[in-house]
Amino acid sequence: MTQSAGNNREPSVADVPIQLLDPSGRRLDHPDFHYDGTDADLVASLRDMVLARRIDTEATALQRKGELGLWPPLLGQEAAQIGSARAVRDPDLVVPSYREHGVAWCRGVDPVDLLTTFRGTGMTDWPSRPDTFYPYAFVIGSQTLHAVGMAMAQQRDGAVGNDDPDANGAVIVYFGDGATSQGDVNEAFGFAAATSAPVVFFCQNNQWAISEPAIVQSRVPLYRRAAGFGFPGVRVDGNDVLAVQAVTEWALDLARRGGGPVLVEAFTYRMGAHTTSDDPTKYRTSDEVAEWRAKDPIDRLRAYLTAAGAIDDAWEAALVAEADALAARLRDGCVSLPEPDLADFWDLVYANTPDLLVRQREEFLAYEASFEEAR
Repeated sequence: MTQSAGNNREPSVADVPIQLLDPSGRRLDHPDFHYDGTDADLVASLRDMVLARRIDTEATALQRKGELGLWPPLLGQEAAQIGSARAVRDPDLVVPSYREHGVAWCRGVDPVDLLTTFRGTGMTDWPSRPDTFYPYAFVIGSQTLHAVGMAMAQQRDGAVGNDDPDANGAVIVYFGDGATSQGDVNEAFGFAAATSAPVVFFCQNNQWAISEPAIVQSRVPLYRRAAGFGFPGVRVDGNDVLAVQAVTEWALDLARRGGGPVLVEAFTYRMGAHTTSDDPTKYRTSDEVAEWRAKDPIDRLRAYLTAAGAIDDAWEAALVAEADALAARLRDGCVSLPEPDLADFWDLVYANTPDLLVRQREEFLAYEASFEEAR
C-alpha cells in the first residue's frame, strides 16, 4: 500500500518486519531473533494453523446458513495467532479480543464453545475455557486496561522477577490496529509503563480497521508508539509463524523477568471480511488482496516443511481427514447447542435479585408463555 499524501516519512530499517521465513518458505537468519524449535514443532504449528482456518471457514459457512448471528473471520492471521499462542506457558494469562479463535484453539478452548457467543445461546461462559484464558472482549480496546490490571496483580502476588524462571508469569493481550486509536489502549500503555507491568501488548495489524486503513490511523508505524511511553516496541512479520513465536517468546520472557511491558506489532493482513456483516470489496482492491494471498502464512510454512521432508502426502491426507471431522463436529455441535433460559437474564445478574427485577422477570416470562398459548 502507498503512504498517504500527508505522510512523507522515510521508513527506517527497523520498520521492516522481523522475518525468519520468507514467503517462498526459505529460512532466514536474523541478528537478534532466532527460532529455537524443531521441524517437528513446526509440523505441530502447521497442524494448528490448518485446523484454526478450518474452524474459521466452517463458522463463516454456519453464519451464511443462518445458524450464527455473526462471525469475525481470522483468515490470513493464523501465523500471528498460533505463533504467539505457542510462546505462552503457565502461569501466563491470555486476554483476547474477539477474533482470537486460533489462540483459543491452542489454549484448549473447544471451538463449539466459541459458537455459543455468536449463536446467541450464551455469552463467554465456555465450559472448556481454562482459567488462564479470559473471555472474548467486544468493546474495542477495553481489554488492554483489564490486562494491565492483571499484570499489576501478578507483580503484587510475587509472580514476576523471581530467581526461579518457572515461577514467573506475564500477561499477553490481543487487539487490532483499529484499537490503537482508542483512548483505553493509550491509557493502558501509560499505566503499564508507569508500573513496569509484565504485559505484552500484541497488536495484529491486519491493515484495516473495518474500512479505515492503518496508514490513515497513524502517521508512524504502530510499534513506534511504545517509545513514546518508554517501553520497547518491535514489528514482526505476522505471516511468519517462526518469527512471531521467537519475538513473542522474547517479549514474554522480558516481562516475566521484571523488564516491564513490550508492544509487538504483528504486521499481517485480514484476507477475509472484518465480520460476516462486512463487504471488503467496497473499500479495498482485488490486487491488494492478491498481493497478500501470495504471502499466505499456511502456504509459507507448508512449503518449508515439504522441502525439508518433514511432511508428505500421507501426513496431508491425515490432516484433511482430521479437519473434516472437526468441521462435522462443529456443524453438529452448533445446531445442538441448548437454547438459553429467559429467566437466566434476571437470575444471573444479582446474588439477591431486587424486587423490581423480580416483577420484570415475571412479566417477561408471562409474555413468553403467551406465544405457547397462542399456538
